[in-house]
Amino acid sequence: MPRERLERQIRFILEIDKLKEVLRRTYLTGSLRRENTAEHSWHVAVMALVLAEYADQPVDPARVVKMLLVHDIVEVDAGDTYVYDEAAVATRAEREERAAARLFGLLPSDQAAELAGLWREFDARRSADARFAAALDRIMPVLHNVATGGRSWREHGITADRVVARNRTIADGSAALWEYARRLIERAVADGVLAAAPEAPS
Repeated sequence: MPRERLERQIRFILEIDKLKEVLRRTYLTGSLRRENTAEHSWHVAVMALVLAEYADQPVDPARVVKMLLVHDIVEVDAGDTYVYDEAAVATRAEREERAAARLFGLLPSDQAAELAGLWREFDARRSADARFAAALDRIMPVLHNVATGGRSWREHGITADRVVARNRTIADGSAALWEYARRLIERAVADGVLAAAPEAPS
C-alpha cells in the first residue's frame, strides 16, 4: 500500500475530528448541553439501521448509513446552518460546496469521488436512499425537541407552522415517519411545548 495514500486517509480522518466541536441548536435528551454534529451523524446513522422498514421504496440500509455518516462532514468548514435562519440558508450551498471540495479533496481520488458523490446525492435527494436518509435527518430534531420540552424551539421562537413547513419533506422518503412526526408536532402544540402558528391579521 503506497504510503502517500495512507497519509492522505489519516489526514482526512484527523481533520473530520473537528466535527465534534461543531455545535447544533438541538439539545441532548438527557443533558443540558447541545449536541455536536458528530453525535448527530452517528445517531441518525443508527436510526437508518433501526427504521429502514419504514422507507416508502426499497433502500439499501448500509448505503443510507454511509450517506448519513458523510452528509454533515462539510460542517467542519461551513458550520451548522440553522434551518430556520433564512439568511444562513441562503448562503449554505456555496459554503458547503467549498467545504466539500477541500475536505473530500484530502482523500485519495477514488475515495474523494465516492464520498463526495454520496454527499451530493443526499443533498439533491435524487434516489430512494437519499430521500429516506433526508427523512431521518429531518425527523431527528423533532424527536429531540419533543423529548426536551421544545427547548430549542422555544429559545428561537419557532412556531408550529414553520416546523411543519420545514419537515413535511419527510413524506418524500417515508409517509409513516411523516405521519408520526406530524402527530408529535400536533401534540407538542397541545401540550404547550411548541407555539401555535400565529393568527393571520384580520
